[in-house]
Amino acid sequence: MAGIAGAACSSDVLFGSREVGSDGASLAQFRGLRPVENMQLAPTGSEPSGSISTSASKSRTIRAMVSQTVSAPKREKDPKKRVVITGMGLVSVFGSGIDTFYDKLLEGESGISLIDRFDASSFSVRFAGQIRDFSSKGYIDGKNDRRLGDCWRRGEADIMVAGGTEASVIPTGVGGFIACRALSQRNEDPKKASRPWDKDRDGFVMGEGSGVLIMESLEHAMKRGANIIAEYLGGAVTCDAHHMTDPRSDGLGVSTCIAKSLEDAGVSPEEVNYANAHATSTLAGDLAEVNAIKKIFKNTSEIKMNGTKSMIGHGLGAAGALEAIATIKAINTGWLHPTINQDNIEY
Repeated sequence: MAGIAGAACSSDVLFGSREVGSDGASLAQFRGLRPVENMQLAPTGSEPSGSISTSASKSRTIRAMVSQTVSAPKREKDPKKRVVITGMGLVSVFGSGIDTFYDKLLEGESGISLIDRFDASSFSVRFAGQIRDFSSKGYIDGKNDRRLGDCWRRGEADIMVAGGTEASVIPTGVGGFIACRALSQRNEDPKKASRPWDKDRDGFVMGEGSGVLIMESLEHAMKRGANIIAEYLGGAVTCDAHHMTDPRSDGLGVSTCIAKSLEDAGVSPEEVNYANAHATSTLAGDLAEVNAIKKIFKNTSEIKMNGTKSMIGHGLGAAGALEAIATIKAINTGWLHPTINQDNIEY
């Protein structure tokens, strides 16, 4: 199974399951491309892999749409050029435990609440997905990021820490996006403010957090006996310079990025059956992303997609890392979390 995760400014990465077999969860859907609506958790003690629910009251068990050709042949031949994920960590609105984070997503729980970190009474937007019960005391100070490209594949490094972090729920952070008119104004009902693809969406919800992946060459991971969680198949970055904040409505920048990511991974569009969408809940962004996905994946009958931000808000610099972890958990468990607050789906 292959899954694609999208992030801001047209950045996409593809992950594959650590082992490709004939069993698992099928990401089949109904009525064409549509976001996952509801997820029904497996009863306590049961095995979740192999079951996906398409509604709160109906559960379906279907064989996975997987193929032995998913992994790129060039990397199968050389363990030095294959990159795998051997560790994950995060700080989120649901705490710092990965299993708890994903369980909350599966339950469709919203982590959005009124801001209590500072006095937001004078702000037109007074809610966000804020981190609680976390202190940075005792942690090493962050260093400047630098682009590392394909250094794993070139053999320049065996193991690296890759991720993103953001602490944006502060007066200047919230105030800046209010000035841009980018945020939802649903102060009366914060938990329903982030609503990707819904006709009544009115902007994104500020979020924050951190996500980190431990990435290393397959050769290095095998030598040290590491637990391989997933394989990084490929990725791409584009910037179409269309507008300071709005993407082209046809999603050209996004579709170009997805195409380049698939090419880099050696994966065909037909082999992808799940997309964790950027899905910020903005009018322009959601439309562009849906158009891009429909352009690349001609047959959307085997694809399901969801929007993590509906529950945790837009983590900005942390969004891609947090949603990469959600994507990996979806692939590993066979369970997809819902996109909440979809009362009137537009697409």
